[in-house]
Amino acid sequence: MDLQLKGKKVVVTGATRGIGRAIADLFADEGADVAICARNEAQVADAVAALKAKGVNAFGRSVDIADGAALRAFVADAGEALGGIDVLVSNASALVQGAREEDWRAMLDIDVLGAVRTFEAALPFLETAGEANGDACFLITSSVSAAEASAPSAYGAMKAAQIHFAKGLARQNAPKKIRCNVVSPGTVFFEGGVWGQVKAGMPDFFAQMIKRNPTGRMATPEEIAAATVFLASPRSAFTTGINMVVDGAISQRANF
Repeated sequence: MDLQLKGKKVVVTGATRGIGRAIADLFADEGADVAICARNEAQVADAVAALKAKGVNAFGRSVDIADGAALRAFVADAGEALGGIDVLVSNASALVQGAREEDWRAMLDIDVLGAVRTFEAALPFLETAGEANGDACFLITSSVSAAEASAPSAYGAMKAAQIHFAKGLARQNAPKKIRCNVVSPGTVFFEGGVWGQVKAGMPDFFAQMIKRNPTGRMATPEEIAAATVFLASPRSAFTTGINMVVDGAISQRANF
């Protein structure tokens, strides 16, 4: 299936490893120009070089997502460098599971306000794309933890806030042909990632988590990227305001 993404302009935050990198790579494989950011400057440079090697235009910068001014400047500069923004993906996360005040602050600053600020900075570009092409899209990477609460968790609560935010944006911006959707992964394994570290440091707990999933495994970043890229594409032009759970059925609730 042609996802009609060739020549589209895409911005992805938190995109040098794991899910974010897989999303950026897949957009580039579909022929889209891609701008990325992350904290590690060397990793950003490596990722940009790899994206350019796929034959697309790529732009990148080291950015602290919690630095609102720097984040807004990156998005604006990315839009200028690419010649517009058709798709914006807010993927960066503090990945903090605790419930201390500093945990709440980290998740608020990076996951929630990071999404808010990237959207606000990209809005003029998205409005232009929506008017010109009839479709633009904002995607947020959340988590099934948004609906799983065994104890107080800044991670789960702020991931739930992202879903509520996205629904409001979807309704508000539908007349402008700007869609907003959420992808909520379950457990995702890659070397060096959270579950990669758990496997290395707590193998028994890792084995328990594998058994919890009816599929008997965890997702790959590429599987989450495939759902994200399809949902962002013009092929999904009438799909907005949804939370797509991609978890191998590890969660037990039914979504309505």
